[in-house]
Amino acid sequence: MIGRRRAGRGTLFIVAMLFATSGALRLGSGIGVALAEADQAPVIQVASEPASCKTPSALSEALKLREDRLSMRETALQDRLAALALADAAITDRMAQMQTMEAELKATLALADGAAEADIDRLTAVYQAMKPKDAAALFQTMSPDFAAGFLGRMLPEAAAAILSGMSADAAYGVSVIVAGRNASAPKN
Repeated sequence: MIGRRRAGRGTLFIVAMLFATSGALRLGSGIGVALAEADQAPVIQVASEPASCKTPSALSEALKLREDRLSMRETALQDRLAALALADAAITDRMAQMQTMEAELKATLALADGAAEADIDRLTAVYQAMKPKDAAALFQTMSPDFAAGFLGRMLPEAAAAILSGMSADAAYGVSVIVAGRNASAPKN
């Protein structure tokens, strides 16, 4: 019993170490991205201002330098805002394109589903219009799942006539499939 507890603790320790390693790797990759972005950002150095200016011209010069630095910062911020606005517009445009493409894809899928459904309905009508003896021979050669799909769509009288013409084993197999199709459907 004690050996089992220690083995379990060892497993938990290994799992915890794997999580910690994964977290460290993710943190490390985030730092790399941040450093790369920091290299691309414009660097604005702020010079320390003198604690006291002795003459009005020195004070004027210090204020002019400060105004120039603020102007550079403002320009850099405006450039960033313009870049963000362009990126936002590109993302909005791309999202609109994707929504349009999604709507077109849904319409195409609906069209394809409708065409497939129409083909199956047409084929079901053909089988239903056949002589029961001929249809039974055809259904006898089909896989039971395939035959059950068509028989489930037919009028009960036509399906009964076809089933009566099939061998007992084949008719039983198809009947079991038809009866069990919705057995696993939720009842709530």
